[in-house]
Amino acid sequence: MDGSSASRPAPSPALDQGLRILAHLATQRGPVAASAIAGALDLPRSTVYRLLGVMAERGFVVHLAEQRLYGLGLVAYELSSGFARQQPLARLGAPVLGGLVDRAGESGHLAVLHGTDVVYIVEERAPRRPTLVTDVGVRLPALATATGRAILAALPDAQRRAVFPGRAAFEAVPEGSPRSPAELRELVRLTRERGFAEEDGSVTPGLASVAVAVRDHTGWPVAAIAVTFPSERDPASREALVGEVARAATELERRVGGARR
Repeated sequence: MDGSSASRPAPSPALDQGLRILAHLATQRGPVAASAIAGALDLPRSTVYRLLGVMAERGFVVHLAEQRLYGLGLVAYELSSGFARQQPLARLGAPVLGGLVDRAGESGHLAVLHGTDVVYIVEERAPRRPTLVTDVGVRLPALATATGRAILAALPDAQRRAVFPGRAAFEAVPEGSPRSPAELRELVRLTRERGFAEEDGSVTPGLASVAVAVRDHTGWPVAAIAVTFPSERDPASREALVGEVARAATELERRVGGARR
């Protein structure tokens, strides 16, 4: 017997099965039924229900009881955000953001969703432009920012409801942000219709931002790119900025192996 094989720890079937379930959920466009997971992975339903129960308790999975569906929970999403914070996404995004700022002449940023906030992982300041409150590592409420709104609009509806499950989740949001699930749904509808998110004065009076989500190969929004500019910019120049941000988002998607959906 090979010595290295003899010393290798025996695999844990439950751990392997749980990781397979998480990986499967990560490839889905939205929450799915436990029976569908069992069928796709060729696992006993009893095993799938048991593992989903454990993962739901730990926050890796969210159970939408009324719909009898399961989706990724906030802890699983935080793992994705952790990956982004540990540099790979930032390193890939920095040159893309630098090119965007050079073309647009305005400051830009790359942010990821972390719970109900966004965390800025790359910040590129344009010369002689207004001072911004954003910087690498700064957290701001997702509902108030263009980057947060872009990511939330790109999430499957059920997953977004898991992040903001009811009216209580809107109690402390900043002025100018959606104040209820209905207002958030309308904002999402408008953002999807336009293809970009925007905010005007919600973060800093006199400054506006536009943002576009960056998706991975499954279509999942892993980040968003934005530029910030004075609110008095005319509609035509704003439209040009949106085009530049969308171009940058498409380029970053290509670098991370994603595809525009």
